[in-house]
Amino acid sequence: MRIFVAVMIALCGGLAFSACTLRGTTDSVTDSVRNVTVSTSGRTWFTEDGLVRNDQKVSAFVTLNFENLKQDMARGDGEYLSALTTLMQVRDDKRAEFFGYVQSNYPAWISSQQTTPAELLVALNRDLR
Repeated sequence: MRIFVAVMIALCGGLAFSACTLRGTTDSVTDSVRNVTVSTSGRTWFTEDGLVRNDQKVSAFVTLNFENLKQDMARGDGEYLSALTTLMQVRDDKRAEFFGYVQSNYPAWISSQQTTPAELLVALNRDLR
């Protein structure tokens, strides 16, 4: 009987610990998403209906897919780069040219591991004008 009670106490303690850990993880993820989704001007990416605002779609995409997008940009092709062209409304007949342009400018735009999505967006907007 003592063994049964000891096992039950250990199980309950383990469940309580894992619930605390999960709560901390959930709070951490929520805080991270909240921090990422607030733009530098203090506005959010989302409408009152919870949809990404049209003027924030490119920023949201680049921020949330930055690592995969960088790999596609370095290669000059890929699904993330293709999705970016769709969001940026690059015409189909200009996509190949855009891919080449992005690949050739990648070293300047991503100058270090510390380059942020916001810095990439500034460079893209500046150079594509």
